[in-house]
Amino acid sequence: MNFNQFLKARSKISNLPLPAEASQFKMSPPFRAALAKKQQDKIKFAKQSAVLALFYPDHEEETKLVLILRKSYKGVHSAQVGFPGGKVEETDVSLQHTALRETEEEVGMPMQDVKVIKALTQMYIPPSNFYVHPFIGYTDYTPNFVKEESEVEDILEVSLQQFLDDRNVVIERVSTSYNREVEVPAFKLNDHVVWGATAMMLSEIKDLLKQAL
Repeated sequence: MNFNQFLKARSKISNLPLPAEASQFKMSPPFRAALAKKQQDKIKFAKQSAVLALFYPDHEEETKLVLILRKSYKGVHSAQVGFPGGKVEETDVSLQHTALRETEEEVGMPMQDVKVIKALTQMYIPPSNFYVHPFIGYTDYTPNFVKEESEVEDILEVSLQQFLDDRNVVIERVSTSYNREVEVPAFKLNDHVVWGATAMMLSEIKDLLKQAL
């Protein structure tokens, strides 16, 4: 999809009501609801974080979305695909600032060059006890991404056309942080399986864009 077409839809995207949990739950792992219920007492003390869904034109003026493949480490999100973003720091002036700062740190996208369209529906992530606040934004030039070596294994540049294609929604068997394998709904993007909270947030973005474009 040509980037000018995406730009023309900006105001519509910003004014549409969020699809919210109805969209998110389409891509929810089967164990998520029970897990969230089990951790009700922890939710009030959840850590806060923010992420950014950044759209931009490539050198052919086609619309792309940037995702990251996280490094392997001893943690619940090891080697998973996600959005650039991270936890709120004391120096952050807002959740949006957190999302932009973390995106600059992880993929080298200058904060001042990102235009935020709107905040999306926040999501609680039981395994890590985080409340994640996603934002959707864009830059109007082709970024020169630079990965943060200690946290980011790879930068994934996903075409909007591929993302919106329903054929890339699949069922995959994955290993969870609870040492068991389950079948989950997922996106197949750039030969990577994207599932869990990231897939749920992507589902809301996809439904929002399909209404606007």
